[in-house]
Amino acid sequence: MRLSAIVPATDHPAHLERCVAAIEGADLPPEEVIVVDSAPAPGPAAARNAGADRASGDVLVFVDADVLPHRDAFRRIRAAFDSDRELAAVFGSYDDTPEARDVVSGFRNLLHHFVHQSSPGEAATFWAGLGAVRRDAFAMVGGFDAALYTEPSIEDIELGVRLVSNGSRIELDPSLQGTHLKRWTLASMVRTDFHGRGVPWVALVAQGDAVPTGLNLGWRHRLSAAASIALVASLAAQKRRTAATALVSLGLLNREFYALLWRKRGPAQAVAGVGLHVLHHLTGACAVPVGLSEARRRAEGPARPRRSRRPRDTRPPC
Repeated sequence: MRLSAIVPATDHPAHLERCVAAIEGADLPPEEVIVVDSAPAPGPAAARNAGADRASGDVLVFVDADVLPHRDAFRRIRAAFDSDRELAAVFGSYDDTPEARDVVSGFRNLLHHFVHQSSPGEAATFWAGLGAVRRDAFAMVGGFDAALYTEPSIEDIELGVRLVSNGSRIELDPSLQGTHLKRWTLASMVRTDFHGRGVPWVALVAQGDAVPTGLNLGWRHRLSAAASIALVASLAAQKRRTAATALVSLGLLNREFYALLWRKRGPAQAVAGVGLHVLHHLTGACAVPVGLSEARRRAEGPARPRRSRRPRDTRPPC
């Protein structure tokens, strides 16, 4: 089996050299590493498609330029595909040791880690931060939708939805990990939660293209969003008892995540993380009406051209 690692780097990422060094220094590294510093259209979706077009491997491994894959990452990817010939794609998560030490970065990176670690097994989505897909399965659905997603968004989630709809099987392997080097600010977190993920994800679900469960759409996330709304509304109305009940409910629902913040970042950042978690849920709730409006706009607008499918790879399966 040949692996091709594809790293989108059209925005001149600061950590690119470290990322490539981690890939090349891993156990059983990929047979080729493709860094895409220019693409026919803006956005990581177009860059990843350009890398896939140049790749010669049987399996395409997408690695974000601000992620350092663990040394065993590619060995785990090879083992996953070797042991299951029906598996179309596998992805992992960030680890629990992000480098940025500030409160927002610690919260945001550890939240991603926790959500993915809590959802092992068969998935109805995909993650391109550190995820691999068989070349023929990727080609069959036409790759990432670079026309719809022209900036960092949910292009990997949408790819996973199409893969599953096409009969492919995807697995989330929590042991497949990488260190995230991104430094988050409060503004970038809100912008990503609303514009980059919330609105397009709601639109995807509203169009009937995605199943509204799993990962950030699971029951715990929904109840936490309701508790966050109740907390803020109760504080605004000066209903302290109701606010206290909502806060306790939020704590109980997310006690394992807050315990992780406490262990990894200490009590001060854990307490701050509760407030950031409320903001995260409120941002997601605000994205719902906008996402529904976007779904309606797409439905009422002119039909988008069907994605062209690349020719199916006729080589023997790896």
